[in-house]
Amino acid sequence: MRFIRGFYMALGMFVGIPLPFHIWDEKLTSIMIVSFPLVGVVIGAIWWGAGLLLLMPNFPIVIVAALLTVAPFFIAGFIHLDGYMDTSDALLSRRPLEDKLRILKDPNVGAFAVVMLGILFLLQFASMYAVVDGGRFLALLIVICVLSRCCSALAIFVVRHMPNSDYTALLGKGITAVHKTIVIIIAIGAVGFSYLYAGVYGLIVIAAVVLGYIWSMRVVYRDFKGISGDLLGYSLVISELFGLIALALVQGAGRSLYELLAHAT
Repeated sequence: MRFIRGFYMALGMFVGIPLPFHIWDEKLTSIMIVSFPLVGVVIGAIWWGAGLLLLMPNFPIVIVAALLTVAPFFIAGFIHLDGYMDTSDALLSRRPLEDKLRILKDPNVGAFAVVMLGILFLLQFASMYAVVDGGRFLALLIVICVLSRCCSALAIFVVRHMPNSDYTALLGKGITAVHKTIVIIIAIGAVGFSYLYAGVYGLIVIAAVVLGYIWSMRVVYRDFKGISGDLLGYSLVISELFGLIALALVQGAGRSLYELLAHAT
């Protein structure tokens, strides 16, 4: 029952879909973080299902790609996209740490956030277009959402929190080795599914998500000397973009290999 309540709390916080009622219990925040990758299953499944539905009536690919580009942000209630924009503003200001922290908390949208949002959507749309055009391994969208959230949960567990971040401090309360083990098991399960479903191509997508998260987390940690909710959102968005780009590249690689084998036989 505690796990179900914690999972429901995670849905209420990290999914934009309206729920019939709301639960909040600070004693369950550790379970909520363990449930974060399972929230990724929900978001990824809806994303994948939307792709299947949109491809069935033979809608123009460009429209399908556009809708699927914004779908994960819409399903998540734009919470992580907000962190991506705030962090982009602060990072690209290239100012001292105190100024970056002030910009990070500023509710106004700066020029850097707008530019980086445009770049994100451009790359996301181009990658999504290649994915739906190739039409292969679409279920890896679920894995991308799950693994990015496994990385976020592990970051909360092991990376130093910014002293003024009440968000990460709250979510990191009561974390034990059991919580960490559960997240690691979910991540291993995602890797196993990817390999069984798409072989080495699935592992390529997995590697891209993990490397994207590590790289972006290293960037923000270097500049901010810790993590916060916004910085976690930034790294999650970047890691999913890396995974989507890898999935797009896999479409071309898989098609080329198939054609090569077909000619050889």
